[in-house]
Amino acid sequence: MKPLAVLSTGMVTGVGFNTRAACAAIRVGITGFVETKFMFDGEFIQGCPVLFRRPYCGRQKLIEMAAVAIEEAVEPLLIARYAIERVPLVLCLSEPDRPGRFGGLDDSLLSDISERLKRRFHAQSAVIAGGRIGGVKALTCARQIMDRDAEVQNVLVCGVDTFLVAGTLNHYHDQRRLLTAGNSDGFIPGEAACAVVLGPPEDNSAATIAVTGIGLGKEPARIDSGVPLRADGLVAAIKQAVLDADVEYPEMAYRLTDNSGEQYGFKETALAMTRVVRPTKPKFDLEHPADCIGEIGAAIVPALLAVANMAERKSYAPGRFMGDVVLCHVGADWTERAAFILRATSALPNAQRSVP
Repeated sequence: MKPLAVLSTGMVTGVGFNTRAACAAIRVGITGFVETKFMFDGEFIQGCPVLFRRPYCGRQKLIEMAAVAIEEAVEPLLIARYAIERVPLVLCLSEPDRPGRFGGLDDSLLSDISERLKRRFHAQSAVIAGGRIGGVKALTCARQIMDRDAEVQNVLVCGVDTFLVAGTLNHYHDQRRLLTAGNSDGFIPGEAACAVVLGPPEDNSAATIAVTGIGLGKEPARIDSGVPLRADGLVAAIKQAVLDADVEYPEMAYRLTDNSGEQYGFKETALAMTRVVRPTKPKFDLEHPADCIGEIGAAIVPALLAVANMAERKSYAPGRFMGDVVLCHVGADWTERAAFILRATSALPNAQRSVP
């Protein structure tokens, strides 16, 4: 695929209200976990909320989080006097069937965010309700928009989500997937909004990483199926992404994933690596930001892009001596799996490396 460079980013998480603050906290392992108002198994559970000065809640909080992240991401475009009306917004939201999901998100949240920002986005703006997988689909959508419309030079991808909703938490607690006093094999719920501006790497020398390959797969052994797990879906996704990016495993510096604490995700990752990495690597670091910001659903892929971008800009990415390629992979609660490859733009033709 044609590279999609990450030109700028925006983050609103429980550990920081901008990219620099959030990535700095994630780098050193600072968590935003606090005691929430939700009680399960006799104790108030831990969560990673975004704490605004005003007590926003419900869909209004989603709007505020997305607006702050988008404002940060588009600031370089505004400084360059680039018309935001020429930039499509691809908005990533939670799965339509997730329990506790706020009503009418697909129909009106994009327009509500535009109204909150007092800005209009390009007519090809879209909503992708795919949970954790949605961000990867948004990358494909962004590439397709730019390929079919020569006037579109940049696409804004924003993911916003929250798990700190009673209906959502009740559902995952019933499935024994929530980290509580009575269940150690679960995730800590969080909420976040993350945004990235994508475009051709040769058009902006400030870009440091680019998406160069994408792969999708289907996993028959979903977490609640009882079927023996072989990581077939993740293996297929990684192989497709590697082929699409035309890279070799020895070039890969480290991995970024959406793993959020459940044993299933780490087992799947380990199985996939034993089946695809050839030749084997003596060290292949695994980074998972959810350790600091909790499970953030549809915001995770833009968050991974922001984390990788900052690590490259500041030259602290793990395993950099082994190469300039990053393997990222995510998985849905159902069967979908996705992987994408990031490469430092310094390694791309006709691209300049930025100065950190």
